[in-house]
Amino acid sequence: MTDLIAMGKAARAASRELAILSTKEKNQALLAIAEELEAQAGAVLAQNAQDVAAGQANGLSEALLDRLLLTEERVAALAADARRITDLPDPVGSDIESRVLPNGMRLIRRRIPIGVLGVIYEARPNVTIDIATLSLKTGNAVILRGGSETLRSNLALVNVIRSALERAGLPQNAVQYVDNPDRELVRQLLRLDEYVDMIIPRGGAGLHRLCREQSSIPVITGGIGICHLFVDESADLQRAVDIIENAKIQRPSVCNSLDTLLVHRAVAAELLPNVAQRLAQSNVELRATPEALSLLQGDGARVTPAGDDDFDTEWLSLILGVKLVDGVEEAIAHIQAHSTEHSESILTNNSANANRFVNAINSSAVFVNASTRFNDGGQFGLGAEVAVSTQKLHARGPMGLQELTTYKWIGIGDGHVRE
Repeated sequence: MTDLIAMGKAARAASRELAILSTKEKNQALLAIAEELEAQAGAVLAQNAQDVAAGQANGLSEALLDRLLLTEERVAALAADARRITDLPDPVGSDIESRVLPNGMRLIRRRIPIGVLGVIYEARPNVTIDIATLSLKTGNAVILRGGSETLRSNLALVNVIRSALERAGLPQNAVQYVDNPDRELVRQLLRLDEYVDMIIPRGGAGLHRLCREQSSIPVITGGIGICHLFVDESADLQRAVDIIENAKIQRPSVCNSLDTLLVHRAVAAELLPNVAQRLAQSNVELRATPEALSLLQGDGARVTPAGDDDFDTEWLSLILGVKLVDGVEEAIAHIQAHSTEHSESILTNNSANANRFVNAINSSAVFVNASTRFNDGGQFGLGAEVAVSTQKLHARGPMGLQELTTYKWIGIGDGHVRE
């Protein structure tokens, strides 16, 4: 039987050891994880194949199966990511600010680890490595709880991590995994505030709602993206087709892929037939409003009328909503009404419209003349990410190394007493 209190105690003890490690010691552990991943790739892939087969038998969607799947290339990429994190600056111990007060006392604000993280996630075994490596680099212990559909894969990956920790002489309990699929254990983890300092859910809206409602621990939510791209009347329409295609099909099963395309009426007749033709090559289904519908018909195009909820749906698949608007103000109004504040983009050559869009849209990342797919820790140069936060407190956007730290104040006096 899984004893979460015992896991919490072990994680707290491990976090105290991790907090005082040197950067060199932490990097050695990350390199050991990369090496173990390569050495045990066959065992990991064998377990993953069983998870994928079970997922297919249970009718998982193509989007979920893609998230679940590990390949030799993906495992190699995980090892490369672990090595890449060793090259990133260690934020722990760095001073955010330092000043001398009028009374002569020196005051320092210094980055420190958060402590113990609880991460609950679904369907993506690569998250196991991403979270473990970022947590270790920042001196945090972590308790992981993945979905039942990835249990074999995750256990294989955690075995890799713990073997590497042992090789590096670090506490294995720095990374622990809740291997019982009983959902009640999620609720228990959310109440483990004596030992866990932060909860990070990575999954659907239901998981995020459960964590917000049930947790007695601070929760960082995000990773749910209803992402928009607006094509202004001044946009380069040839480049627009390329950007739309990339945002939609480069990896449709992830949170920063495009869900809704908004097009200025003045350029819709020229742009949309080309969009329909290009996306038909990738078998994308277009859910369009009546005005857009007539412009999207063409050879091979899959076009259907948009339903009542289609503009409030994160597709995670080869479906795209399409709507015409009168201009930047109507585009902004639509996004503000339907966005989850994850990733939005405007394609324009009008600097005033670009500035208006950027200032009015309060998503975690806003792009001008670029794909929404760039809202990613690796693309931002942060290394792998724990999550993309859409909250407004503590962290926003990709949560890399700095976002896994907090800080403490240090006062250095010389016999100072308060008057």
